[in-house]
Amino acid sequence: MTPVVGIVMGSDSDWPVMEAAAKALDEFEVPYEVDVVSAHRMPHEMIAYGEQAAGRGLKAIIAGAGGAAHLPGMLASVTPLPVIGVPVPLKYLDGMDSLLSIVQMPAGVPVATVSVGGARNAGLLAARILAAHDEELLGRMREFQQDLNDQATEKGKRLRTKVEGSAAGFGFGK
Repeated sequence: MTPVVGIVMGSDSDWPVMEAAAKALDEFEVPYEVDVVSAHRMPHEMIAYGEQAAGRGLKAIIAGAGGAAHLPGMLASVTPLPVIGVPVPLKYLDGMDSLLSIVQMPAGVPVATVSVGGARNAGLLAARILAAHDEELLGRMREFQQDLNDQATEKGKRLRTKVEGSAAGFGFGK
């Protein structure tokens, strides 16, 4: 299948975080490609990737980066596609530097930013973007949301049963 989402990162060391985006896309049977496209170490290739992405059939790009985290913003500056930025946590600052770098984009160059290390949500967001124009994928997304609802409802039932079964309870409402 032709990839419709690009998952790129500044280094292969980002893969343990970014793999969650790939797994989320796998759940929804969304074809993707994965590559290392460093904004600082290979700027010409990074620009070419962004400029050529739409022409190659991609519909969205998920870009993960740590530290200065310029990759998502630089890609957004050269592609008309939606770019989802994933701040990758590093040894220092726990990814806050990455988060602030990605989220603080200038007017006219939007990057949708997920939480630090939130590659799974990036994959889910890409699937939702695609689902806006794909009824089958939209149906799978609705099923996924219903499953989340069912899981949360079941957790609530189990908690209520646990509390109600406790002889002393927690002392509230008595």
